[in-house]
Amino acid sequence: MLVRLYTLLGYIIQPLLLLVMWYRGRTLPEYRQRLSERYGFYSKITQPKANGIVIHAASVGEVIAATPLIKAIQAQYPELALTVTTVTPTGSERVRSAFGNSVSHVYLPYDLPDAINRFLKFVQPRLFIVIETELWPNLIHQIHQRKIPFVIANARLSPRSAKRYGWIKNHLKGMLNQIDLVLAQDEVSANRYIQLGFDSQRLVNTGNLKFDLNVTTKQYQAIAEARVHLNLNLRRPVWIAGSTHEGEESLILEAHRKLLIIHPSLVLILVPRHPERFASVEELLRKMQMPYIKRSDQRSILPNTQVLLGDTMGEMMLLYGLAQVAFVGGSLVKHGGHNPLEPIAFGLPVISGLHTFNFPEIFSKLRCVDGVVEIESNVEALAGAVNYFLENPELGKEISQAGYDVLKENQGALKRHLALLSPYLESKGNKDE
Repeated sequence: MLVRLYTLLGYIIQPLLLLVMWYRGRTLPEYRQRLSERYGFYSKITQPKANGIVIHAASVGEVIAATPLIKAIQAQYPELALTVTTVTPTGSERVRSAFGNSVSHVYLPYDLPDAINRFLKFVQPRLFIVIETELWPNLIHQIHQRKIPFVIANARLSPRSAKRYGWIKNHLKGMLNQIDLVLAQDEVSANRYIQLGFDSQRLVNTGNLKFDLNVTTKQYQAIAEARVHLNLNLRRPVWIAGSTHEGEESLILEAHRKLLIIHPSLVLILVPRHPERFASVEELLRKMQMPYIKRSDQRSILPNTQVLLGDTMGEMMLLYGLAQVAFVGGSLVKHGGHNPLEPIAFGLPVISGLHTFNFPEIFSKLRCVDGVVEIESNVEALAGAVNYFLENPELGKEISQAGYDVLKENQGALKRHLALLSPYLESKGNKDE
């Protein structure tokens, strides 16, 4: 009954969703250009080879987490067709930059029965893997009806999601029984799934794929080329504020203004999390009269440039590689923070606000070894932390090394995922075969 009501509401709100997509398309045309994919129509896209697998990674963070897994599957099962689905243009761009034409890519449609049916007929997978948390009742039901295994990899349940699902716990049993395997990223998430009623016999705590992050030689080469192109010589110190949200940029720019008094040649790389906010952040830079260039303009940094606005997609790791100090956004406001392991992979000392509830396990491990600096949400605290690292590079190296050790010590989730997924990956058919 609840699923029927959910589906009915899904159809009722479609006019509103169309308006939202049309509005977002003003700043990001891809929202409009690929709207048909949201309803399972793929007339302009080459159909993937049947009997492959789908890996769904909703947006950028999930794509980054899934990247080692996807590349490992490609290496071990080169004959297996892979389709990677996302729901955001930023996630789509990340898939393209990471995998090019080696995988098929489409948007996962809205969770409407007819759209899901068209999608599954188009892709014809033998295995469906979701990264982290995407529990869509109609999708799971139709996959189960087709006897296609459904696996949640690197599974997590945030406190907010666990609370919301808890309200309808008694109605989730049917859907949860249609999930074949949950590979939890930590004990907290594993326990939350069990508390919702998921069968513990089909759940394994594998650890977090986000720890299996390595910077490749190719990435370092791209960073070196970008440094030359930007005319960003090593005499100019650089700090980066990555994946920032509304309410953070003004505070960050005020902190940068204070830092420029002490370090006149300092450059800030400012990277808003969502591309639809690029224009508003640029307007803020104009109002604050801070000389800036945009990454999308492909121009060199001038002697008077104070800020490089990261307004491109798929370059977060490259931009982290250009800096000496990193602040990870979404943490000065109550968004819950973003992945600190990305700058840590480059050996950067990391600064974060106190709102890190999206990554409880990672931040807990970092705190235990003083591998991150957490600050209050004010200008003085942020400017003070950045200045501390700029003036004490050796102490910064101690903190960054502690964080890097945490990254390396907790790797291994990829190997465990592959071992548990191998029966599904090697199977030539569905559950009945």
